[in-house]
Amino acid sequence: MSGPRIGILALQGDVREHARALTDAGAVPVAVRRESELAEVDGLVLPGGESTTIGRLLRVFELLDPLRAKVAAGLPVFGSCAGMILLARDVVDGRPDQPLIGGLDMVVRRNAFGRQVDSFEADLDVVGVPGPPVHAVFIRAPWVEKAGGAVEVLARVAEAPVAVRQGSLLATAFHPELTGDFRVHRLFVDVVRSSGFGR
Repeated sequence: MSGPRIGILALQGDVREHARALTDAGAVPVAVRRESELAEVDGLVLPGGESTTIGRLLRVFELLDPLRAKVAAGLPVFGSCAGMILLARDVVDGRPDQPLIGGLDMVVRRNAFGRQVDSFEADLDVVGVPGPPVHAVFIRAPWVEKAGGAVEVLARVAEAPVAVRQGSLLATAFHPELTGDFRVHRLFVDVVRSSGFGR
């Protein structure tokens, strides 16, 4: 039996790395650049990159409104780093015209831990990920400034939430695709399988 077809928004970011992680986690990765490709997937990964650039490209490729509609209809989505920002309802330190997909009832702060030179790594206990701590890579990462009651915090750095879940939406401030430990992707594949979206 083949795994779920999980799209990777292929406009910018770590597309190849996420594809490798999803394959390892038992899914079939599919590059998504058009609405017709979005219509064919059971779940979607929003990779890291530059959130304002990705938002602008979503408009150029006419994917912003279709994505918002899919999220509202229950499409499981996993956003890492910039993907976390795109799934937020509001952003601190973002551009005033920054397009967001929304779906997660949270406010995030861009570049919360500092600039590129302030990138760091940490070992985190992540709720829903069995085994030893997850080695997390943070690159110009956001954090969750404020979260609604429906948002479950899965991991924190100090007191700042850096991994969250709300229903079939999952987001991390770090890049789990870069370490060779694909347990966060396995968690997302499980979310997709249990969601029943599109079936």
